[in-house]
Amino acid sequence: MTGPLSGVTVLDFSRVLAAPLATQVLAELGATVVKVERPVSGDETRGFEPRLPHGESAYFFAFNRGKKSVTLDLKDPRGQEVARKLAARADVVVENFLPGAMDRLGLGYADLAAGNPGLVYVSATGFGQTGPDRDRKGYDTVFQALSGVMAMTGEPAGPPSKTGIPVADLTSGLWVVIAVLTGLAGRAASGRGRHLDVSMMDVQLSLHALNAARLFALGEDPVRTGTEHPGRVPSAAFQAGDGEWLHISGSDQHWGPLCTVLGLDDLAADPALGGNSGRVEQRARVMKALRGAIAQHDRDPLVKELRAADVPAGAVRSVREALADPHAVARGVVGEFTHPAEGTFPALRTPLRETGGEPLSVGVPPQLGADTGEVLAELGLSPADIEDLRTEGVIR
Repeated sequence: MTGPLSGVTVLDFSRVLAAPLATQVLAELGATVVKVERPVSGDETRGFEPRLPHGESAYFFAFNRGKKSVTLDLKDPRGQEVARKLAARADVVVENFLPGAMDRLGLGYADLAAGNPGLVYVSATGFGQTGPDRDRKGYDTVFQALSGVMAMTGEPAGPPSKTGIPVADLTSGLWVVIAVLTGLAGRAASGRGRHLDVSMMDVQLSLHALNAARLFALGEDPVRTGTEHPGRVPSAAFQAGDGEWLHISGSDQHWGPLCTVLGLDDLAADPALGGNSGRVEQRARVMKALRGAIAQHDRDPLVKELRAADVPAGAVRSVREALADPHAVARGVVGEFTHPAEGTFPALRTPLRETGGEPLSVGVPPQLGADTGEVLAELGLSPADIEDLRTEGVIR
């Protein structure tokens, strides 16, 4: 698939996870992404565990593929001047510093748009550019806690729990991609760039679409329901007789076939349970019967029977099992890249493909500062200028 963003240049000042995920997606969609990092240490995640045999971070590898790495000391006026030159040639800037930090460096939207009116500038922060918490710091699990996501996660009788993935970071990163594409589409229509404000807290609150609908409709604050869906029965994980787990989720048309497979003729014959609302009202009775029946079967044969009856069901898998599944393999979910230090390494592909086409190629994560000389030379700096910046520690 030819990258649809070929010809778009992204200047990436972001670090850690949410915004770097976004710029990685943009890179694998064809954009040229220039990642600006601190000299010597670079993005904080270069030091995160787990480490690979030659010292590179698997965490960094997961969110920085396909980018060029340029080191700049943005606290040095000469580094700031180089950054402004890079921005003058860019279509997009992505940054995730606290509000006001880029302005103090002379790299805020107003500064850069003055020399590049078509610039799409995306600020990805924890709490946004406005509001009483704008200067507050936070990480993924803090946003899960503050937004109500953590309160909704876990078993009813257990404590609140974080999600199994960094959902605040990942969903916020996708909204950064949406912001960039929105800005580019708007520029194509008007010729103007714009400053777009993505708040991780806003993104997490937006995920409560169903929970908020229940709150607004009934005045009830939603509570933890474990794997059970609060408004649909059955939709939950069940333990099979061999100790393994499966998940079943169905609508009214699946109720009869489910009862047939499990031998629950009495439930199937009860007219009060033919519709979802009746099953929700009698949740305790229905779930008790389902658990007892499912406990009489081994997981994999039961899943096979349910699928044959067109009942939506599947094994609760480990990550290793999910990525090795034949369907995932056929779809090319896992690709690989060859890194100059670590060699060939697997990676999850960006999950977009053209119908009938091949999956997107997997980019290579950059070594720290590997592209500094090349990028600065393209700006017109002479070898002597570049060496002077290197000697002074402005670049690496």
